[in-house]
Amino acid sequence: SMNNKTSATEFILLGFSSKPALQLFLFSLFSVLYSATLMGNALVFLLICMDCQLHSPMYFFLCHLSIVDICYATNNVPHMLRNLLGQGRTISFAGCGIQIHLYLIFALTECVLLAVMSYDRYVAICHPLRYVFIMNRRVCLTLVSVSWAFGFVFGTLQASLALHLPFCCPCEVDHFFCEILAVLKLACTDTTANKVLIFVVCVCFLIFPLALILISYLRILATILRVHSVAGWHKTFSTCGSHLAVVGLFYGNGVFMYMGPGSGNSSGTAKALSFFYSLVSPTLNPLIYSLKNKQVKVALLKLLRSRRVF
Repeated sequence: SMNNKTSATEFILLGFSSKPALQLFLFSLFSVLYSATLMGNALVFLLICMDCQLHSPMYFFLCHLSIVDICYATNNVPHMLRNLLGQGRTISFAGCGIQIHLYLIFALTECVLLAVMSYDRYVAICHPLRYVFIMNRRVCLTLVSVSWAFGFVFGTLQASLALHLPFCCPCEVDHFFCEILAVLKLACTDTTANKVLIFVVCVCFLIFPLALILISYLRILATILRVHSVAGWHKTFSTCGSHLAVVGLFYGNGVFMYMGPGSGNSSGTAKALSFFYSLVSPTLNPLIYSLKNKQVKVALLKLLRSRRVF
């Protein structure tokens, strides 16, 4: 009704459960995953910055992926842990707006960044003799800048449109953070324009980059099939398999969450998918991409030995 419209000053996050035992278990689980996310990505960032052997385009992009993952998790998880401890489920309107804004920026930036990384692997494998020329410092800086700029512009656009809507009381968000689809359900006006924009952005940041990634890997597959060295096959698959695994999980969940049937409903499935983006993916990325990589392992051993010397 018209009387229920409000210039919302705060939202109530319903979270996962109200059972104390389950909340304690989730708090313990999420704390471990969050700590692993921070330590794993910070270690990757530190190793890449300190070891000159890792100053190559691939590791330059990995460094930015680590930054995105740290920021992404930190945007959502601390407030979620606070709620699980029973310290209050409310979040101010400004705080909710910041969560939506940063969530969109980091998610969209990662979408573009993963596509950039697949292009880097394509050039490295399909055009190895021209790799240094094609992926020069200027090109790498441009690709990373475009990733962050696109994420910022389109994230800001979506967040601005959502936060200018009138909301209905009670402002209960059926989620563990201010996720944009869950917040839009509380609007006291038609949100068709917002949903259309979300769909268009999903096409641009999920479908289009995923198509580019698949094309890149098809070209890579065609190239390695012409190589008659088993060692060459193994090296290529170990390098690209990790990236492709993360890409499949990341884009697949994104498409299902924002473009699948019932994507506007903040159900248990939507919370589980958001949990994957907030904690599981940022935790796995440094393990899959970097810490199993031979060059990164060598850099880590060098760092540990230098610590022992001092």
